[in-house]
Amino acid sequence: MEKTDETEKKPLWFGIEEKLLELGAGEISGKAKEEAIQKIVGELDNEGFNVSTSGGRMMQLRWALDDMLKVGRPLMKDFNDAIAALSLEDVLDPYLATTNLIDNLGETWAELRKVECRLDIIRIVEETRLDLLVKKAKELPENESIRLLIEEQVEPEVIVDKLEITKEKLAEVNAEIEKEKAEKNRVATLLEAVEGKSDEEKVKHLITNNVAEELIIEMAEVDPGAINNAKKAMEEELKEQQRLAEEKAAKKKAEASGPALEDISADEMIEHIDSIRDIMEFSEVEKEIRTMCEQSAIPQCLVDIAVSDPDKLDELEKEAEG
Repeated sequence: MEKTDETEKKPLWFGIEEKLLELGAGEISGKAKEEAIQKIVGELDNEGFNVSTSGGRMMQLRWALDDMLKVGRPLMKDFNDAIAALSLEDVLDPYLATTNLIDNLGETWAELRKVECRLDIIRIVEETRLDLLVKKAKELPENESIRLLIEEQVEPEVIVDKLEITKEKLAEVNAEIEKEKAEKNRVATLLEAVEGKSDEEKVKHLITNNVAEELIIEMAEVDPGAINNAKKAMEEELKEQQRLAEEKAAKKKAEASGPALEDISADEMIEHIDSIRDIMEFSEVEKEIRTMCEQSAIPQCLVDIAVSDPDKLDELEKEAEG
């Protein structure tokens, strides 16, 4: 009989140990022992192992049974117990976990120290690691569960199958992760520009470039207090910048308005009033008057009088003429 797909994955030693685990105490005592062996041979043959046609395989079965009788329990019981006791932390490195497991069980079960068994145990440990990862993932919100398996380099098709999600959902989370990676690369470049600067200067630079606080803490390696201090400093700087801008605007406005009424000399007063009268003969529209007066550099105070109380211009002119 040809091997089945299941047999291709399951080695003979493992298949034998599974069968021995199923045996009851009464099946391996006295004459029942040989009957038990023949029963197992038939079952293994049906699974494609062809034990009955191979003297070597028959001996492997008998030796495994002798070891079981010697120890007083099946190898598979100890093996299953050891696998069940593994935590996710234990199997983060499957190769190290396999070495530890073989070291622990090998003192009792020399069979497990064989090179061919090691590869099979690594595969089982890796499967255990995947099961534990999936279990942990399923305890998390959907996006976080997908992220966990992606970060642990679980194959995409396995993630879709184990978490029962769509390929589109997996692609969506992958896109988010790529976006975050791109942002981290951007922040890394921003930090290069302020290398050697104080924490406050680094934080200011990142805040100015719209970097999220969580990422600032992570990549600039600062605590939340440094961000608060930088924000306060930036607020003070903004207030000072605003004060200077307002001061500059007021100065500019004052310069544009020209001198105050009392600061205008008599000769300049007469000259400005003459110009205003010429403009008012040209137009009676206030907006146009103001525009033309501004173009002629006539002081704002005289323009205001011209559009609000033009008769007062005569008084000012007489005062200027003495």
